Order: sequence, then C-alpha cells, then structure tokens
Amino acid sequence: MLDRNSANDRVPTFDELMLPLLRALHELGGSGSVDEIHEKVVDQLELPEEILTKLHDPDTSNTTEIEYRLAWARTYLKKYGALENSRRGVWAISQNKEHVGEIDPREVVRYVRNLAREQRTAQQSQVNEGVNAIPEGETIEAPEEIQTWRATLHSILRQLEPSAFERLTKRMLRESGFVHVEVTGRSGDGGIDGRGIARIHGFLSFHVIFQCKRYQGAITSGQIRDFRGAMVGRTDKGLFVTTGTFTRDAVKEATRDGAPPIDLVDGDQLVDKLKELALGVKTEIVEKVTVEEDWYRNV
Repeated sequence: MLDRNSANDRVPTFDELMLPLLRALHELGGSGSVDEIHEKVVDQLELPEEILTKLHDPDTSNTTEIEYRLAWARTYLKKYGALENSRRGVWAISQNKEHVGEIDPREVVRYVRNLAREQRTAQQSQVNEGVNAIPEGETIEAPEEIQTWRATLHSILRQLEPSAFERLTKRMLRESGFVHVEVTGRSGDGGIDGRGIARIHGFLSFHVIFQCKRYQGAITSGQIRDFRGAMVGRTDKGLFVTTGTFTRDAVKEATRDGAPPIDLVDGDQLVDKLKELALGVKTEIVEKVTVEEDWYRNV
C-alpha cells in the first residue's frame, strides 16, 4: 500500500503505482489512454510539481520518472493478465480481473519475475539442443512505450539550432494542413515565433500564432501567460510547441475559462507527430507470410 505522505517527497516505485493505476482505470470506466491514466494517478497521489517534472534520463529522454515507472507498472500488470492494451494506445482492465482491489502488487512482481526466469530457462534449453533461440537480454521486456527511436529523436531535437527548430515546426504545420505559415520570431515580439492559418476539411479556417521552444524542462504557467499576452489583439488561437513538458498549472492556464485557448504540444506529442508525418522518421513494416497446411488438406 502506498503511503501518500511518503510519496510526496519521492517518486513512488513502479509496484507502488499498480493499485493507483488500477483504481484510475476503474474510475475511467475500465479503460483509458496513457495520458488519462497518468492524470488520474497524479490526482490520486497529490504529487508535487518537482516530483512530476523530474525526468528519467535528462540526456536522452523526455519521459518523466513518474511516466517511466507507470509504464513499467502497466507492463507488469499486462504480463500478470490484469491489463490489456490495443494498438491505439488504450489500456483496459482484463475481464477476469475486474476486482482491482484484490490484486497484490507483491504477487504481481513475483509472478512476472518467475515467468521471466522460466522463459530464460526454456531459451537456454533450446540453445543446448541446438535450436535457434532469442538471445538473452533484459530480465523482463521493456515497456512498449519506452522505445529507442524516441530517445534518439528527443536528443536530436534538443541539439537543433533555434532557427532550425523553427523551420521544422513550420514544415510540420504545413504537412498538418496549415497554409500561409511563416516564421516571424524576432526580439521584442513577446515570444511569438510564427503564424499560420489552420484549415479544417477544406471549409473552415482560423488564424493561429505559435511559439516553438527547445526546452529540456517543464514550461510553466507564467510562460503560457506571457505567450497569451503577446497574442492579444492578433488572434484568438495559440499553439505552443516544445521539446520539453508542461506543468499541471501550465495546462490549466492554457485552457482557462474566459481566456483565448492555447493548444499545447509537448516533446512526446511532437515526436509522435514527426513519426506520423514521416518527417525524418522512417517506419519499416516487415511482412510475415505463413502457409496454413491444414487449409490445403481440406480443399
């Protein structure tokens, strides 16, 4: 059981996050996206901003430590059979594990690690018998969300010159359907780096002012307010793109009632969009063909 008081001054371990994660899914109706789960767990534990913004590996990743450990918690619970996930990134409680409060995190850890040992033993037996086996690596397969290509791309983006990052943002917006995109960033312009027109289904359009910031830490609510101040009288819509993250207060400020809305794109969303648009990211799909012998016997 996670002691909330002790969690306020440290990042909870991945096994301590299992029950809050399951409760979050239960509150979400049995399923939810990674972001929805993260938000629910954070609300449950009332973690301070300095814990939430701590990066797992500042040199190579934009993933926070809490996100990293939640990913491991999901992986263990999936291997245990308590969770399942779709290709669309939605996680759900397995039908046979609906009684989330009855799961013991210690039992989950024991089960998954025993399973990993059994798999290594089976692989070693195949090697001894001369059968091709998967090379032995990590004790337990890393979470699906924690991928090498992401770390590589985060590192590259952070090393770009400011002008290069502005050009990349400009290209990304154009590829996403924006027109008349231009970079206008200059000193004394209140942090505005450019503007464009977003087109929706070829009929609707609206003017957008954007700011793009190479950043390793978390964007604060003050920076969002400064950007909104620069927007006044120029547009009703803003876009803030960063290689870093946003604090909870920054997210709230961006959607504050009565104020011009600002859409936020953090580092993880940025690399996902670059992959989707194939901008410097190449995805290869390997075709696997299997012959069904039984099918031919019944022709």
